Amino acid sequence: MLKKTFLYNSHISLNAKMSPFGGFEMPIQYAEGIIQEHLATRNSATVFDTCHMGEFLIWGTTANKDLENILSCNVSNLKIGQCKYGFICNHKGGVNDDQIIYKISDTEFFMVVNASTQLSDFEWINSHLSSNTFIKNISEETGKIDLQGPLSVKIISKILKNPINDLKYYHWQHNYYKNKKIIVSRTGYTGEIGFEIYFDDSKHTIDFWNDCLSLGAKPAGLGARDILRLEMGYPLYGHELNENQNAAESGYSNAIARNKQFIGSNVILNPSNIHNLLCGIKLNSRRTARNGDLIYDEKGQNIGRITSGSYSPSLGCSIALGYIDKNKFITGTQVIIKTCANVEINGIIVDLPFYKNGTLRKNLQELL
Repeated sequence: MLKKTFLYNSHISLNAKMSPFGGFEMPIQYAEGIIQEHLATRNSATVFDTCHMGEFLIWGTTANKDLENILSCNVSNLKIGQCKYGFICNHKGGVNDDQIIYKISDTEFFMVVNASTQLSDFEWINSHLSSNTFIKNISEETGKIDLQGPLSVKIISKILKNPINDLKYYHWQHNYYKNKKIIVSRTGYTGEIGFEIYFDDSKHTIDFWNDCLSLGAKPAGLGARDILRLEMGYPLYGHELNENQNAAESGYSNAIARNKQFIGSNVILNPSNIHNLLCGIKLNSRRTARNGDLIYDEKGQNIGRITSGSYSPSLGCSIALGYIDKNKFITGTQVIIKTCANVEINGIIVDLPFYKNGTLRKNLQELL
């Protein structure tokens, strides 16, 4: 039985195309289509339902120490009001999930995980906590909305009680919406400036969604979100990240601390265990590559596989992410993708991100 988010009825009223995702019935696109939703995110503002994501509260005198062991990223150097992206790894060095950790106080943390792995993440983390660290799954009662795009700053400034001018990238703060205390952060998945807003009830979640729409934000679904993240070279769990792929091969070095031990670090931090690397490939066609398609060099040797691919509205061609033999990872190398339909597409290895004009790190003052 698929779950429904707080905003399900809103999606139906907007004639959204719905589809299963992470155990939920989620909007893939709305009436104007994926391309228009994508362009609206890049040029104006869109609003995404992300209530399906999982959220945990973790607290206690040993919470910091336990999280250092569970997460690949450094936790001890986080300041209150900061967030950090990192992996939950297994003992083989694979990735159980990727997550963002928020530091609430010296002994309290807030973690955001993926919908499909929420239950297994909770069990894994709980099984690796000390007796003085506690965890609570608050996913069911938590509403989450992502407001993204250059115009999101002006929109959210009209909705929230307190100014957000000083909110920096990968930081969070408390604010008020209709006298309701909420969390607002800047950890977007689109490449554009934007905000993630967390509520603890359905009413304010729905009201906020409607306020964003009334102020000009367009609703956007998972289809646009996937293309936006792909243009930025961001990983998607189940595609670029999984339990069997060494976390170090993903190329996200900022998510992996090298000054501590954590679960799986003996494998991840050993260079001899890195055989493949995640690369970006720009295709000489509008035809797209898909997860599982094979990558060949110009001599006809299989050197890797595609993990994600799509047409890029920003670049006007198709793009893909894939793992290739680390010895073949050279920017500018010509490759050939052989699709499952036995079609060959020429491409070239390029530096990530594909799209380099995102506003995600801009000072908020510039867009007010």
